[in-house]
Amino acid sequence: MTKIKICGIRDLEGIGYVNKYKPDYVGFVFAQSKRQVDDALAASLKEALDKSISAVGVFVNEPLEHIVSLCQNGIIDMVQLHGDEDGIYLEKLRSCISNTIIKAVRVKTREQIPTTELKNCDYMLLDTFVEGSYGGSGVTFDINLIPKSSKPFFLAGGLNKDNIEKVIKKCTPYCVDVSSGVETNMKKDELMIKEIIKLVRDIG
Repeated sequence: MTKIKICGIRDLEGIGYVNKYKPDYVGFVFAQSKRQVDDALAASLKEALDKSISAVGVFVNEPLEHIVSLCQNGIIDMVQLHGDEDGIYLEKLRSCISNTIIKAVRVKTREQIPTTELKNCDYMLLDTFVEGSYGGSGVTFDINLIPKSSKPFFLAGGLNKDNIEKVIKKCTPYCVDVSSGVETNMKKDELMIKEIIKLVRDIG
């Protein structure tokens, strides 16, 4: 069954929605973004989050010490790296934490996408390449670029209720990652969250 992550949660109202409809994961964005949260806010959101839902911290070229601190303090359960983090960075991070690590790949060509697990990462996240942006663009990419032999992966990039069923059936991601697709005027929308989670659950 494909899992679902609702990313960009940044207030207690949003936490209330996800607690009610139970996605598998939520994302707290620590990178500079219109959805950015600081440590104190993330801690309060995690405290209010249903224990059955895992909190994913989203980072871009973040100092290792900050990520390690957030993991050790239980503010996040998983780490999502969306920047230019290289193999040395990943090796150092893995030596410090046991948390699940997701490494984003911004897709331009089929050749970019590893067909085996990235070393020191548990999952890839495939997202749309947009010049000058590390993610969160709300833009889709050509899912035909995804190799058939790809390992389990998260899929992001412009997913919404109108395209998510087609995407899941075509490329069977481990998890779909939705943010702008469940927002109205930059605010998480309860009905949109409810609808898209039901769609994913019904596909099975």
